[in-house]
Amino acid sequence: MSVSNPRPSGAPPIVLTFAAADPTGGAGLQADVLTLASMGCHPLSVVTALTAQDTSGVERLRAVEHEWVAEQARLLLAEMRVDAFKLGVLGSAQNVAAIAAILSAHPGVPVVLDPVLASGRGDPLASEDVIGALREMIVPQSTVVTPNSVEARRLAAASDLRECAQRILGMGASYVLITGTHESTAEVVNTLYDAGGVVREDRWQRLAGSYHGSGCTLASALAAAIAKGRPVAAAVHEAQEFTWHALAAGFRPGKGQFLPNRAFRTGHT
Repeated sequence: MSVSNPRPSGAPPIVLTFAAADPTGGAGLQADVLTLASMGCHPLSVVTALTAQDTSGVERLRAVEHEWVAEQARLLLAEMRVDAFKLGVLGSAQNVAAIAAILSAHPGVPVVLDPVLASGRGDPLASEDVIGALREMIVPQSTVVTPNSVEARRLAAASDLRECAQRILGMGASYVLITGTHESTAEVVNTLYDAGGVVREDRWQRLAGSYHGSGCTLASALAAAIAKGRPVAAAVHEAQEFTWHALAAGFRPGKGQFLPNRAFRTGHT
């Protein structure tokens, strides 16, 4: 059941993220925490998997046992009122089922699902069992699903992006935001859909380089904006703007991809 006690005066909105840990801080749980804090929210975090990775790709992933995932969330949700959920890599079909049960117990809390199916290098992060469980148990409870075009095609088992959006909406999601970073267009075109069709289409300057954690940043920024009470269409634009500036201020600490700089607003670049 949802916690009913009011938020203390002056306290920030609270967002609970379920995600895999990323030691680089570029993606995953660490990216979510950095983004949520930069967007003015307090992040709660449940670890769904451990990874061994660098800025080039993921070498190994080990899912956390589903009992541990459920227990982490249970203690947090018994004490604190959460304003939004954000979901990233969930690790296993058992974890998907455990998280789906948690979402069902908190039906009034918005859900942003980032269906991370592979790393930027293409390393698999979700088996077919996990994808099937997402379709059946998580997508139907999602306020916004935020796949890139590659993920949308795999999740929806279709090639045309409009058809992908309609199929994902048909699974029960309220909105789908398909991002165009992987498409061969001069600008990055991101399109938000609902059951009526296109809600908004935003075009952004395509930045040079490849970025580790751009999708995590976008989904977390969206969860933060929704947690702050923004309508979905406005929240989507605010999240894109934050993400573009974080990428534009990005840096390359190693030999792999660039990392978003989520502290760009502070001037510490």
